[in-house]
Amino acid sequence: MHATLPLLSTTTFPALTRRSVEMVQVNLGYRCNQSCLHCHVNAGPRRKEEMTAETVDAVLAFIAASPEVKVLDLTGGAPELNPHFRRLVLAGRQRGLRVIDRCNLTILEEAGQEDLAEFLAAHRLEVVASLPCYLEENVDRQRGKGTFVASIRGLQRLNALGYGAAGSGLMLNLVFNPQGPSLPPAQGPLAAAYQAHLADQFGVVFNQLFTLANMPIQRFGSMLVSKGQFNSYMQLLREAHRNDNVEHVMCRNLLSIDWQGYLYDCDFNQQLGLPVGQPGRPRLHVTDLNAAALEGHPIRVAEHCYGCTAGQGSSCGGALGDESAAAPSCAN
Repeated sequence: MHATLPLLSTTTFPALTRRSVEMVQVNLGYRCNQSCLHCHVNAGPRRKEEMTAETVDAVLAFIAASPEVKVLDLTGGAPELNPHFRRLVLAGRQRGLRVIDRCNLTILEEAGQEDLAEFLAAHRLEVVASLPCYLEENVDRQRGKGTFVASIRGLQRLNALGYGAAGSGLMLNLVFNPQGPSLPPAQGPLAAAYQAHLADQFGVVFNQLFTLANMPIQRFGSMLVSKGQFNSYMQLLREAHRNDNVEHVMCRNLLSIDWQGYLYDCDFNQQLGLPVGQPGRPRLHVTDLNAAALEGHPIRVAEHCYGCTAGQGSSCGGALGDESAAAPSCAN
């Protein structure tokens, strides 16, 4: 696989400074039941990296010492495959945190996960589910044959438990990624197209659609290099940069923790090996400090950061701005 960090290190991206850490995003490991083309983590069934019980305890101690943290965002790989996932969920909910499960939907049908949907509903997790298109052909091309049908079954199962229903309080949000080296279409019109198609064809409802740009790192970045598209994609991101999006990028209030407990400004920096702090200094671990100690620290930036500020912008919570004139299609 082609390394992309050497192509991203020299940058003109604006300097950023941390604010108060309100969200802790914990990567529980890179093992996944899928191997998606756009995956910036390079996750898959053969990955062995997995957060241990001791590191989970350290994460919980960090949160206990950081009252400003309000959100626990669990990701992977497939975070549910980590044997300590449910214990971490329960501890987070007991502290009154908003807990998010970044779910790929097909995990609901994996052996050993038969009661996962019921667990998520019982503890009122917010489910953020990847569905990169509402068309079967496009989803299967990006995520593997049969993925779309399994994802629809997963959505229907979550709907049956109350997810996505008005007044239930069970939030079900979907995530869109472009098929290739292009910017996402406008989030609002695309969400309406998703809602209309999924409701009409499958009886599926959901709350919000988040549109995310593909990052030029790991599996997707390597594919761009192989196809000779890396430089043109970076030019697209740079030319679409909007300064007003810089104010709202997720790394200002988010802290990413990897499966070993080391700290990063975002999940993308984690995958590039760019830890919190100054280059050349020892990596900071979750046992080294609390969230308040990070406020005011500079954020490490590189060329991939333009992926968060291009066009309508992109974050873990979807678009940062509005580009309502763009075409509402997921087939790009």
